[in-house]
Amino acid sequence: MFEEFWPDLGKVLSAGLLAGSASLAVQWAAHKLARGLTQLRALPIAELRSPACVERRLAAILLADVVGYSKLMNADEEGTHMGFLTCRRDVIEPKVREHRGRIVKNTGDGALVEFGSAVDAVRCALDLQQAMTERNAAVPQGRRIDLRVGVNLGDVIVELDDIYGHAVNLVARLESLAVPGGICISADIWRHVRGSVVAEFVDLGERQLKNIDDPVRVFAVAPLT
Repeated sequence: MFEEFWPDLGKVLSAGLLAGSASLAVQWAAHKLARGLTQLRALPIAELRSPACVERRLAAILLADVVGYSKLMNADEEGTHMGFLTCRRDVIEPKVREHRGRIVKNTGDGALVEFGSAVDAVRCALDLQQAMTERNAAVPQGRRIDLRVGVNLGDVIVELDDIYGHAVNLVARLESLAVPGGICISADIWRHVRGSVVAEFVDLGERQLKNIDDPVRVFAVAPLT
């Protein structure tokens, strides 16, 4: 697209300088650049960014979600909103930092978190749920903020403020299988953490998850009692 720009620019600059008219060269360059940018904007996204340019990395992904959020909001909209913001500030964010994670994005009723280590991700999930149990001890049942947590391992597409891919879709399905206050992980995570994380792992078997073609072996994780 811009191949024609550079040779012609040299010729026009030379001619303009010899003629004592640098403004002519500048005006021409601006015109060509504007035309090139217009052509660039018209290209399909697929042509602007080839697969080789997409940033990818292997990550352990944690998804936390509030149980019965819509029901809580219906009963007390402002109280639920402020309660979850406080929970996020006092529990989720400190635990993520403690275990070297990165909050990719906060949703209205949860958080998507990325870790460089499967062990860090599961330890964070366990600590997070323990902290929420302690926090909820003095809260009436109808006002408690309980979390479900899913953890998965996979290759993700990385953008500035989000991550994408099959691994992210799968962690959302895992999270939905967890009981209130519970954690579900994939077999890929289990294989990495079973010798390093002190916890109880319950094999839930292979599950056929919504919009996931192949069955997924799922484990529930809980602290040792």
